[in-house]
Amino acid sequence: MRNKLFSALFAMTLAAMPGVAQDGGGMKQVPVQQDEAAIALYDGPAPGSEDAAQTETWFDIGTERWAANVTHPTLLPVLPDDPEQTRAAVIVVPGGGFQFVSMDNEGYPIADWLAERGVAAFVLKYRVMQTPEDAEGFQAHMSRLFAPQPGEEQIDIRGGIPFAVADAQAALDLVRSRADEWGFDADKVGMVGFSAGAITALGVTTADAKTAPKADFIGYIYGPMTATSLPASLPPVFAALAADDGLFAGQGFGLVDAWQQTGAPVELHYYQNGGHGFGSYKRGVTADGWFDQFMAWMDTQGLLTGTGPDDAD
Repeated sequence: MRNKLFSALFAMTLAAMPGVAQDGGGMKQVPVQQDEAAIALYDGPAPGSEDAAQTETWFDIGTERWAANVTHPTLLPVLPDDPEQTRAAVIVVPGGGFQFVSMDNEGYPIADWLAERGVAAFVLKYRVMQTPEDAEGFQAHMSRLFAPQPGEEQIDIRGGIPFAVADAQAALDLVRSRADEWGFDADKVGMVGFSAGAITALGVTTADAKTAPKADFIGYIYGPMTATSLPASLPPVFAALAADDGLFAGQGFGLVDAWQQTGAPVELHYYQNGGHGFGSYKRGVTADGWFDQFMAWMDTQGLLTGTGPDDAD
């Protein structure tokens, strides 16, 4: 399972690159966005990254921005006007193959959509692997990632997964610790992850430690579908994938089958089209409806029942 998974992740980032370079200069380095409301996940350096020397770098690829070389993970609260409407919270975990964080496609807009529906949202900017800090070097890095030349050492992205999972666990702890302050229920805290973010959410769910924090529900958006070993106790999961996803379509649905066998609630949406990375894009494809369906699923799980006026009767 793991070999197939990581090979697919390699292809995921490669698939994004042609759009970057179609005009010969589609990717450019841009200033790092400073979100004043963002909260550092750790007091001081993140555990395991104390000696990190890279500087966070953002790239604009023409349709969205990517955050690379993240060593100081943060959580950005995007709170609803009326937190009593649902009393629910969701941590948003963007994708990026553990080489970058897709902030604009799978981060900020998703959080905005959730907040508009009365759900407290939190964008997780987690640690990723070190990459070159200039656009040309970053593109060369990606080329070496997928097509190393003779004599070049192949880049192994598995090194990024433990940091991402640790940051997601820290985010869960932080969000639950401030539930009263932010106005939601500590037992209605979920996680929605996209691609590498979905893998991160799965890593949180399957963590061995009995004391490790777990999400109360999971949105698993275009993550790998191959079967894997799962614990006996699992949260409800909403899974979404497009039939023309160049990475994970055609694998079967072993993960969904395994989840269902534990008795945990499962909902799967397999869209005719949408490709990989549909996220917040609206392209006239069937996958465009995933978010509305995710919200409807949350509602059927009793996650959108708050204490606002609409619930008084």
